[in-house]
Amino acid sequence: FQVFLKLSTSLRSLAELIGPFGLKFLNENLMWHIISQVGELKKLVSDNMDALVQMRANYDNPEAMSDLQKKLTGSENVLKRMTIVGVILSFRSMIQDALEEIMDRHCPFLMRPIKCLKDFIYPDGDIKVTLGVYEMASAAGLPCEIDPALVSAIANMQTDNSSIEEEFKITCLLLVFIAVSLPTLCLDPNSFYSREHGGHQNNIHCLATAVNHLAAAMFTVQRKNIQTQLQEFLKVASSILLQLGQNVERVEIKNRDSVYLLLHMIVEQSPFLSQDMLEMCFPYVLLRNAYREVHKTFIHTMG
Repeated sequence: FQVFLKLSTSLRSLAELIGPFGLKFLNENLMWHIISQVGELKKLVSDNMDALVQMRANYDNPEAMSDLQKKLTGSENVLKRMTIVGVILSFRSMIQDALEEIMDRHCPFLMRPIKCLKDFIYPDGDIKVTLGVYEMASAAGLPCEIDPALVSAIANMQTDNSSIEEEFKITCLLLVFIAVSLPTLCLDPNSFYSREHGGHQNNIHCLATAVNHLAAAMFTVQRKNIQTQLQEFLKVASSILLQLGQNVERVEIKNRDSVYLLLHMIVEQSPFLSQDMLEMCFPYVLLRNAYREVHKTFIHTMG
């Protein structure tokens, strides 16, 4: 907690020093690093296109999925790159929180109407109006359901050779790739969820931030329904993790509970998904047992 407090104080000092325009420049640099990772993720999807298309159609068929899993290459690479994106976005979120606090302190008369205007905007409305308001809100440090800076960065990386439908297909398959790769996290001993620190030891909890922000931005650029596509991701991820639960003797069982919590984090942090949607795909009793096991381990470690 003391480390977090010192970091928050440092970020507030940074926001005070360089101001909104300085932070905008910093955000643009962070976006560049994210976009470079997105470019590599798209290449990995292209390399596994055939297998991912079949997985998307057969995610609820354990036998077919088992055979298709063997054809996939780069699952760990996908998760590592997504984790990097999540870490960058989490750091950016902390910077935005610091900026909001500074703006509230120095010009509350300006922040109140911005917050009021943002509350009247919904992502499913006119997207140009929505992004315009979100850009203003983001410049004041307010969190937005769709990140305007990320939308702009992704829109700028689109090439003339690829159509919107091709980009949409790649984005959908990227989410499938992430979902079917989740069981590999159980092989890493650092995937254990630390209740003391409120996250996984290898930072995979940042995957929740990466999935939600990237999906929202990419589907906004492609003019597709964000909620519908995230629900598909939730169905695939839930099915894969439920299949993992049937493997009693396999080594993947070790950190299964901690990976279950990751699925819950994705839904919890998403403005487009709900707990009801999760319960339709993934039994709540498994999440409850997962939290209980993590809690028991924490008590044994501390005691």
